[in-house]
Amino acid sequence: MPESSVLTLRLDPKLKNQLDRLSKSMNRSRSFVAAQAIQEYVSVNEWQIAEIKKAIAAADRGEFASDKLVEQTLKRLTRRAR
Repeated sequence: MPESSVLTLRLDPKLKNQLDRLSKSMNRSRSFVAAQAIQEYVSVNEWQIAEIKKAIAAADRGEFASDKLVEQTLKRLTRRAR
């Protein structure tokens, strides 16, 4: 079994009840469901922050779409939407 650490946190009663119902319906412990939720949250936010940093670096290098490319893309997307 992988090593783990204990984390104590406060939840409002409504959220705790939701977590309890979810864990019961999944036949998992509250701790397991909470750890899975935290893992997903951290992964998504790490990815998002990394992508933002890449975009900022590209912008700092002057790598922008041309006005013409933006216009063409908007026309193509708005045609599809109709």
